[in-house]
Amino acid sequence: MKKIVVEGLKYKYPSSDALVLDNMSFEVEQGEFIGIIGKNGAGKSTLCQAIVGLVPHFYKGAYGGKVLVDGLEIKEHSIAETSLKVGIVFQNPFTQVTGSKMTVYEEIAFGLENIAIPRAEITERVDYVLDLLQIAHVKHHNPFDLSGGQMQRMAIASIIAMKPEILVLDEPTSQLDPEGSEEVFRAIKDLSKQGITVVMAEHKMEKVAEHCNRVLLLDEGKVIDFDTPEKIFSKEDLETHGVVPPVFTRVCKALGIKKAGTDYYPVTLADATAVLGGRRDDQNS
Repeated sequence: MKKIVVEGLKYKYPSSDALVLDNMSFEVEQGEFIGIIGKNGAGKSTLCQAIVGLVPHFYKGAYGGKVLVDGLEIKEHSIAETSLKVGIVFQNPFTQVTGSKMTVYEEIAFGLENIAIPRAEITERVDYVLDLLQIAHVKHHNPFDLSGGQMQRMAIASIIAMKPEILVLDEPTSQLDPEGSEEVFRAIKDLSKQGITVVMAEHKMEKVAEHCNRVLLLDEGKVIDFDTPEKIFSKEDLETHGVVPPVFTRVCKALGIKKAGTDYYPVTLADATAVLGGRRDDQNS
C-alpha cells in the first residue's frame, strides 16, 4: 500500500529565484524506512516539510505538482488535518518544545491532551515512548534541564506518542552521541516493523546503510536515485553528489571486494566482515 506519493513536485521559497525541489517524483510503501541523503542544500529538509504540509501552507512560495499522504493531497488539506496522519521531528529539538510544561512527562502528553485522548490512554502511551526512547529516568525533569540528546529523544517521543501512520524526521540524531544515535535508529526501525512508514533525512551514512530499506539520493533539488542502500552507496559517482559512502563500503571498494553474486559493495559492518572473512579463508586454503 502506497503511503506517500510525490508527483512532479516543484517548489521555491518566496525569497529565492531557484527551485529548491525540482520535479521530484517517488513513492513510499507502508512500513518502509526511507533514508534521504544529499549534500547541504540538496533539498532534504524542504522535502520533509513538503511531506507534512509546512510547504506550502506555512512557508508559502511557488508550488507545483502533488504530494499525497495516505491518499490526502497535501495542498488541498490543512496541516491540522494531515497532522493526524503524519508527524515530523525537526533537527533542533528547541523548535518543538512547547515551553509551557514543567516536566518531560507533561511535555510528551501535551499533544495527546489537545486531541482529547482519555487520561488512561495518555498514561499508557507516554509510558511506552519513555521506555522506547530510554528517557523514563528523566520524566520528572524540566525539559530545559535535559542534555541535547535527551531533549531530542523527548521531541521524538512526543511525536511517536501521537501514533502517526507516517513519521518524518529531519536529521534527528544531529544532537546525539553514537550511543544515543543507535538507540534512536533502533527505536525507529522497530516502529517501521510495526507498520509505521518512516522517512528520515540523515547525514550518518553508516546508520542509513544499516537500518533503511531504501535510500533517496538528492542533489540540487532533484531525485538522482532511489534504491537499496547497496545500490546507492555502490554508485561510482556518489561523491560527485556530495555524499561519502559508509567507511565499510570505502574499504571494500579500495580492495575491489563486492558482495558475492552482486555488483554491489558491502555497506554495513556485518556485510564487510562476512566478505573480508571469506577472502581470508580463500587465501588460507
